[in-house]
Amino acid sequence: MRMRPTLSWTPTEDLPPGTTDLAPVTDALRAGGVVVLSGAGISTESGIPDYRGEGGSLSRHTPMTYQDFTSSAQARRRYWARSHLGWRTFGRARPNAGHRAVAAFGLHGLLSAVITQNVDGLHQAAGSEGVVELHGSLDRVVCLSCGAFSPRRELAGRLEEANPGFEPVAAGINPDGDADLTDAQVGDFRVAPCTLCGGILKPDVVFFGEAVPPQRVEHCRELVREAASLLVLGSSLTVMSGLRFVRQAARAGTPVLIVNRDPTRGDRHALTRVALPLGTALTTVAGRLGIPFDGHTAA
Repeated sequence: MRMRPTLSWTPTEDLPPGTTDLAPVTDALRAGGVVVLSGAGISTESGIPDYRGEGGSLSRHTPMTYQDFTSSAQARRRYWARSHLGWRTFGRARPNAGHRAVAAFGLHGLLSAVITQNVDGLHQAAGSEGVVELHGSLDRVVCLSCGAFSPRRELAGRLEEANPGFEPVAAGINPDGDADLTDAQVGDFRVAPCTLCGGILKPDVVFFGEAVPPQRVEHCRELVREAASLLVLGSSLTVMSGLRFVRQAARAGTPVLIVNRDPTRGDRHALTRVALPLGTALTTVAGRLGIPFDGHTAA
């Protein structure tokens, strides 16, 4: 299934209102067997904006689509210039209380899996293990011709050498690692080819309009099938990529709980939506569960 480039979502029905009651989330975690599905909203407290919340990047930025990237050399130049600059910012981002709480829940055996729609690696940096990166990771690069993978840091070094003095000031950074630059700032940025075959390099992330690998989708479906509950953290569930797992859980009678400040496309399938900041909410839940966690270091 391909990710449709759905950039916005407007409710067409009355949705249950959000709540500040964390009891259902606490009870689900206490029972264990929880699968976490996280989105861009969990990383906003690390300085990475989400797509659709207040001040979200879609208000100023249209993400690159797979079709644009593969069909246009100029689009690739623009993408790599912006992504090269954004990569530096991503490298400075650190896990926040939400990421650390998820890691603490996993350490204490309350989670059966963590699936993330994010490409920033912050769950792993916080200490979560076995994270399924639904949309891939900016840490890796893949050649579209020969299929070879390589570390992003290696490409970053090559791009530095090919573009000495490239130090534009970006207007902002986006959840996909893309920095906001004008065409003038992009200029004649030089793109590096694959070192093995000279082919086109692409970050190992799923662009809008690109298919999530079927085996990865099926792995996530299996995790959701075996879950005692599904806990959505910081996702509007606008794109089908994440919403399908919420629908799957709801059809099977598996409780769905959402922590997201704004309404989501999955609210009508959920037992509850807690409209609180994630760091605050998950730190509070950890305290109620008796998990030694102060919002700064996981237990």
